[in-house]
Amino acid sequence: MDPEALRKYSALHPKPAGLTLHYGTAGFRTRAEQLDHVVFRMGLLAVLRSRAVAATIGIMVTASHNPEEDNGVKLVDPLGEMLHPSWEEYATQLANAEEQELQKVITEICQKAAVNLHKDASVFIGRDTRPSSKKLSQSVIDGIQVLGGQYHDYGLVTTPQLHYMVCCQNTQGQYGKATLEGYYEKLSKAFMELIKQSHCSGESQKHLKIDCANGIGALKLSEMKPYFPQEVLIHIYNDGTKEKLNHLCGADFVKVHQKPPGGLDMKPNERCCSFDGDADRIVYYYKDTAGHFHLIDGDKIATLISIFLKELLAKVQENFEMAVVQTAYANGNSTRYLQETLKVPVHCVKTGVKHLHHKAQEFDVGVYFEANGHGTVLFSKAAETKIRQLVKEEKDDEKRAAAKMLENMIDLINQTVGDAVSDMLVIEAILALKGLTVQQWDALYTDLPNRLLKVQVADRRVIDTTDAERRALTPPGLQEKIDALVKKYRLSRAFVRPSGTEDVVRIYAEADTQENADALAHEVSLAVFHLAGGKGAPPQP
Repeated sequence: MDPEALRKYSALHPKPAGLTLHYGTAGFRTRAEQLDHVVFRMGLLAVLRSRAVAATIGIMVTASHNPEEDNGVKLVDPLGEMLHPSWEEYATQLANAEEQELQKVITEICQKAAVNLHKDASVFIGRDTRPSSKKLSQSVIDGIQVLGGQYHDYGLVTTPQLHYMVCCQNTQGQYGKATLEGYYEKLSKAFMELIKQSHCSGESQKHLKIDCANGIGALKLSEMKPYFPQEVLIHIYNDGTKEKLNHLCGADFVKVHQKPPGGLDMKPNERCCSFDGDADRIVYYYKDTAGHFHLIDGDKIATLISIFLKELLAKVQENFEMAVVQTAYANGNSTRYLQETLKVPVHCVKTGVKHLHHKAQEFDVGVYFEANGHGTVLFSKAAETKIRQLVKEEKDDEKRAAAKMLENMIDLINQTVGDAVSDMLVIEAILALKGLTVQQWDALYTDLPNRLLKVQVADRRVIDTTDAERRALTPPGLQEKIDALVKKYRLSRAFVRPSGTEDVVRIYAEADTQENADALAHEVSLAVFHLAGGKGAPPQP
């Protein structure tokens, strides 16, 4: 490590005085103008991480569904998964170190993580379409070069595409080719193999309107269009040529506001979906003939995929263990449907993709989705090997055909992370194969009415939770109060959890009617305000 070069380059990416940031599930996210020193230092960290694990590491410059003025950066570990939790701590230390401490902090990380500074280092870089992203990714490159790392800049890619490239590279191509063409070819080939077997006719079934949140998803879907067969008619809206990223559109907007995005003209019963800004979340929706808006969120996506996979797994007659992983935000009726009607085990974990991903790895087939539309399916190595073997060797036609479909699903699903493009193709294939309309899919179960609220508090740490955030341990008396309130309403439940990023407590309530869900959420918010140190005026109904 050349201390002089580090000093010189660090001075070109100075840290603003008094700024403290924390590396969370989404990496670092804040206003773009505050990030230059952070992304430079994440370039440094990626080189250290690459040397520590002797593998290629990814760096993605994006702030996902945040407003266009924000930006962010996150690191991708060797198999396309999120950065290891112990290194999140190093990322925070490095980002917040004063200029003169930088060398010392790097040396400490090297000692703690046994980093050999003489090893080769390789980093893959990607970025979204924000105006600030190109300059920030240049700062990442500065950081990589100061510590003598090699890099490959993929330029504009979706977040899941970068995760995919990193995994391909570190599996020596076993997962696929580490190029965009490789990604498009693998997905489109698996998709075409699947829909070849659908007998679904009807012109309207083939049309899909996609809101791309004025983000990277529009660019990449347009690039992918030539790989699709004629039958696939995708119509791209909010492609970024006219409006701002994520402004009144995108998966997050649709989910939170429960209404269609701007820039997309919806006719009754048309199938529509929205990506978020970096294309790692997807939600579907439609308007019925009476003009009512229907949202199909991550819970219903997980349910559709589970139905399809469960049928195929039954046909191959192998003893594969399948489960669905949810968080406390999953709608109660989705959990009931999965457990009682489908008879699929459901596990609840803490909020945050890394918790869901980790739990899903425990099963032969682990389906996980957050209600916000981020999710995927994981297949164990043993299950994947067995399925591919059945395709080659199984004599029974029906079993072999089911194994072939499972193999195509394995290739179509991006197992590294939630991927809107891949998830969309999975959903479209299942709807075509099962001959389901969007209305029939929606009718599997009816969501319980629910309400999300937040209460400002002096210190969010006064709330401590257990049971996958479904019960509050502190402050004393809060959980007893919530239990008493929940008893007043039918089919109800409620929980509170501290925000990961700001001094607010998030409240979720559901009940048999919207009126009751709203009343329960309000009563719980008052309890939080009085027992957990609320700030300002008490919540109003």
